[in-house]
Amino acid sequence: MAGKGTKNNQQNAQSETQSEQAKQTQPLDFDVRIQSIKPNESIKGTASVNINGAFAIRGVKIIEGSHGLFVSMPSYKVGNEYKDICFPITPECRKQLNDAVLGAYEQALTQSQNSMAKHHEMQQAPEGQAMDMIGM
Repeated sequence: MAGKGTKNNQQNAQSETQSEQAKQTQPLDFDVRIQSIKPNESIKGTASVNINGAFAIRGVKIIEGSHGLFVSMPSYKVGNEYKDICFPITPECRKQLNDAVLGAYEQALTQSQNSMAKHHEMQQAPEGQAMDMIGM
C-alpha cells in the first residue's frame, strides 16, 4: 500500500506542476480605464483594471518615481509601511499589468494633449476659421 500512496503523490505533484506552468504561460487580458490624468503632479493618474472580465481593481496609481513611471497597487498603511491590498504574484503577471496600465496611461495622455492642442488652435483661429475647423 505504501507504494500506491507514493505513486498518487507523484501524480498529484506532477499535475500541480503542469497546472502552475499553464497558469504562468497564459496571457491575461487587462482592460485598463484611466480615471484621471494629472501630468504636473507626482501621482500622474489613476486607473481601474479589469482582468479577464472576472476581477476588477480600482485605485491603481501611476506615479512618477526617481526611475520613471511605475504602477502602484491599492494599499493600506500599517505603521510606517504600506501593504498592497492586491498584487501580481508572478514577475510575468506584474510585467503584463505594468505594461497594460502604463500603455493605457500614455495613450490617454497623448489623446488629452491632442485634444488640448486642438482646442487651443480653435481658440486662436479667427472666427470664420474656427467654424470651418468644427465642421472638419
